[in-house]
Amino acid sequence: MAQNYEEMDAIAMLKADHRKVEEIFAAFESARSRDKKQALAEQACLELKVHTVIEEEIFYPACKGNIEEDLLKEAYVEHDGAKQLINEIEAGGPEDDFYDAKVKVLSEMIEHHVEEEEKRSEGMFAQARAAGLDMDLLADQMRERKRTAMEEFQAGKPAEPLTLREENGGQEPTLNELTGDTAR
Repeated sequence: MAQNYEEMDAIAMLKADHRKVEEIFAAFESARSRDKKQALAEQACLELKVHTVIEEEIFYPACKGNIEEDLLKEAYVEHDGAKQLINEIEAGGPEDDFYDAKVKVLSEMIEHHVEEEEKRSEGMFAQARAAGLDMDLLADQMRERKRTAMEEFQAGKPAEPLTLREENGGQEPTLNELTGDTAR
């Protein structure tokens, strides 16, 4: 019997989000009407913005020091590339020349990112589980943040890249700044 979202641990929640977005992208690929494509693209963008927030504010900081640092850094940069496309997709519409192409590239970027997180033995999720992180506590925090993030993004808040120079006043944040570790 499948768990509902409220019963899942952190990794199960993140994987459920991944499957949901994959389904939305598949529906976009088969959609023919502009209205349907726009609704699906907007739904995917919303789901991805919320997902990146719970990963960046809760899951990734918990992983810091417990998984390969390069994997964590790549995840932040991959998120930022996706956020740029999300903001462009949301600012445009299906009548734009590159709309479908942007959604397709976003889909491919997310597919790669998901693969990196979900790799069986060396992926981020496997490393986090092997490190013994409290996945139930993280899930509780993620569920609460997901609710508030959904409200923020439904109200029109854009995705905010963290690692890109132009978006960050010319400065690249340190991994400590990204993960909220100010003890150093």
